[in-house]
Amino acid sequence: MTSFFILALVFTAGVAALSWEAVWQIQACLSIGVSALGTAVVLASTMGGMAIGSLWMARRLARRPTTRALRVYGGLELVIGVAGALLRAPGFAALERFDGAHYSSNPALMPVFHLVGIAVLLSPQTIAMGATIPVFGCIARQHRLSLSTMYATNTAGAALGVFVATFVLLPYLGVELSGIAIACLNVTVALSAQLLEARATTVGSSFVEPPAGNDRADRPSRVALFISFWTGVVSFGLEVAWFRSLRSVFWSTTQSFGVLLISVLVPLAFGARLARFTERRRLPLGAVLVASAASAFVSTPVIERADQLIGFVRVDFWQMVGTWTLAALLALGPTMALIGLCLPRLLDEAEGPRAWGLLYAANTLGCILGSICGAWLLLPRLGFARTVWLFATSLLGLGIVLSARRARWVSLAIGGAALFAAVAFESGLGRTRVSTLLRTAMHVVAFREGPDSTYAVVERDDGARLLMIDGYVATGELVTARYMRWMGHLPMILHPAPRSALVICFGTGQTANAVRLENPAHLEIVELSESVLRLAHHFSANQGVLDDPRVHATVMDGRAFLRRTSASYDVVTLEPMPPTFAGVNALYSREFYRLVEARLSSDGVVAQWLPLHMLSMHDAKAIAATFRETFPDSLLWYDAVGSTGILVGRKSGPHTLPFGRSWPGLEREAAGRDLPPGEVPAWVALNPATLETYSRGAEIITDDNQLLAYGPKRNRAQVSPHEVLRDNVRLIMEASGTDP
Repeated sequence: MTSFFILALVFTAGVAALSWEAVWQIQACLSIGVSALGTAVVLASTMGGMAIGSLWMARRLARRPTTRALRVYGGLELVIGVAGALLRAPGFAALERFDGAHYSSNPALMPVFHLVGIAVLLSPQTIAMGATIPVFGCIARQHRLSLSTMYATNTAGAALGVFVATFVLLPYLGVELSGIAIACLNVTVALSAQLLEARATTVGSSFVEPPAGNDRADRPSRVALFISFWTGVVSFGLEVAWFRSLRSVFWSTTQSFGVLLISVLVPLAFGARLARFTERRRLPLGAVLVASAASAFVSTPVIERADQLIGFVRVDFWQMVGTWTLAALLALGPTMALIGLCLPRLLDEAEGPRAWGLLYAANTLGCILGSICGAWLLLPRLGFARTVWLFATSLLGLGIVLSARRARWVSLAIGGAALFAAVAFESGLGRTRVSTLLRTAMHVVAFREGPDSTYAVVERDDGARLLMIDGYVATGELVTARYMRWMGHLPMILHPAPRSALVICFGTGQTANAVRLENPAHLEIVELSESVLRLAHHFSANQGVLDDPRVHATVMDGRAFLRRTSASYDVVTLEPMPPTFAGVNALYSREFYRLVEARLSSDGVVAQWLPLHMLSMHDAKAIAATFRETFPDSLLWYDAVGSTGILVGRKSGPHTLPFGRSWPGLEREAAGRDLPPGEVPAWVALNPATLETYSRGAEIITDDNQLLAYGPKRNRAQVSPHEVLRDNVRLIMEASGTDP
């Protein structure tokens, strides 16, 4: 019975650990900006802290063995919970203030400051998390458990933790209350461990101490360390590559990230559970590594064609999540389960805490290296398929070396056949096709793999070009894209004399070009991805806006840019990725609009995209209400061609006329306007008074509630865009007093 309760505690701690990581990622993005480098900083801080914790505890237990391992474990969980509850929120807020105050004076050094700052903030929790692995080993020996069983149970809890954070805690509690709830889980585990220690009967010693003068008895072999390290490199390298490919099918939403993480963690837990089984049957690790490499090769053509095999079926939210999860498990599961049994098996075979700590630290450091090499070095240069082939080939080579001499030719034949199948059935991803749910014929004009996403310029049979980001049509030269130009024209026309303008999110450059055609003296463009700017010349619609000497482009997160700059702008306009995509909530929140307001000049005007065909009625009203809270003088302009809205607001001040009554820019000469002057005001769907009526009672979007990012209602527009557009237009017409 004691063993059951121990495993229950370990499982619960796993739930809390991955829930913490979801919260950390959100807060880090808000503090230092969304970027591939920022993600790498958080990963390195988290995994590095866990490696340090594992080594520290291993050294401590080797010098001072304990028979009260449950008590030590409870203390570690208490540190995780208390540090999370007390240090996390104020610490990230302080890091955000530091970033805003010092970035402009030390931009080159800021990534180092980010790494140090996040590492310091997370160090109490991550060090304590890593320290639990050697303690698990002591608990396992004292209570007749295997370390691999405890590892599997903790990993299974982590898989549930991803589900709980993504689909329960964050949607219904928000970031702050989720942190408190997770901390309560840690404290509950800590107190329960103390009670269990007090009542449990210890069986056996904590571990067998190495003989005096033989310090190597508690150290893993170099071969075991290398296997642990390299399986970490390969597992995270493959994970990065697989996630990149499957996001083109599942889209870059929070639920898709949750599904993909679950689809990796469940096989890892299953593999850890198999470790004991393979050890008892003396299955060589070399054979396991060869099988995992062959599985990775064979799965690659399948994952490449995930868009063709899965397709897009209009089902409800949970059916969609279930379909995605099953498909990802079938594609990723065999390889991850086979790789995932290696470390737990090595831990079971190890002699004591020093060996446990070294093995886990080596694996963790390998995970850091694999993810960074995969995202920053291999994917941009080799593409998805070849990156997977390289990682899998290295695993195959390691497996062959570890195999018995008579089995090496068999291993080479199996791996070679699998590699041949992968090469023979390669789909041409990135060269002749892109992974997307679109079913129209397209020619690939240009393709780039960045450290964060996949970017493609494709041309349809009718000659229209599209910019695709992770398989999603972010923007394009289409008839329905007229609103993109008016995202630039409208705020410039509504300002009496705009001299400086800021465009956040470049896309194909049509909005930026429209702003330029209104003749500002200076135009600042802020784009998150360098790849988007490098692909700009493939779109004639932007008329070479980046070559204009009045235009300056910066690669940076738009929100971070506003926090870091001291400049003021007459006009700010932005059209990010859809509001429900991961990370985009930060560009629709109350905190973001207050940043914009602080950077606007006295008569400043701001424009924000409101995609009515992509938002539930609840979310569309929430965006309008949040926008109005900071910019009470605001209106909604509706583009019937693109079936989308544009919110335009003015900085509060002593104005003589209500906003929208005067359109001073219509009297100025400007090129590129495709509407007669008289029609521009006619497309105002809601004036300041009726916009207030429309948004009354709606929930305000904040950095804390992450309203647009989490929850089942976020998916309705993806399933039935025509229905949500109809519902949103009906509500707008009712608020305006027009008969629907």
